[in-house]
Amino acid sequence: MNQPLLFLDVDGPLNPYAAKPERRPDGYTTLRVPQDSGTSREHRGLSLRRRPLRVWLNPEHGRALLRLDYELCWATTWMDDANRWIAPVLGLPELPFVEFGDALLQERPDGVHWKTGPLVDYANGRPFAWVDDEQSELDEVYVAAHHQVPGLLHHVNPRVGLHEDDFRALADFARSLNTSQATD
Repeated sequence: MNQPLLFLDVDGPLNPYAAKPERRPDGYTTLRVPQDSGTSREHRGLSLRRRPLRVWLNPEHGRALLRLDYELCWATTWMDDANRWIAPVLGLPELPFVEFGDALLQERPDGVHWKTGPLVDYANGRPFAWVDDEQSELDEVYVAAHHQVPGLLHHVNPRVGLHEDDFRALADFARSLNTSQATD
């Protein structure tokens, strides 16, 4: 059996961006990612550079993710930049990523998250889990209607990021797939 996919969002699950800005969470390291790749803007005759983006990452998350029985895949607006900036800090290899194309950040009139359709398409009938901080019940309904195999939409609090309970839920879901396949 192929492993299920684990779609990984960066901001929220791996980078608890909504944590108190003055206090980095325990176990996390700070990464400063340049914005605009060093380009500057003119403002009143002064050259202004955008401040680097602060990202908090917990290197232990990489090992924990690799222990799970999943094929890991980025599902983030970082797309391939996650391999450049995020994966090395977490100790992850280069991962495939979902190319969102025209759906990127485009609000849908039905209220379904803009990532949901592309993730279902990318999974192409494979079971998957998706960790993100932005899914809703509408996304659950969409996945149930458009994806005929199990899909777990696992919400992560962006104030705390991934925790032991999240890894346990992901492991349990993968285990349940192996159990159901063994009985089929």
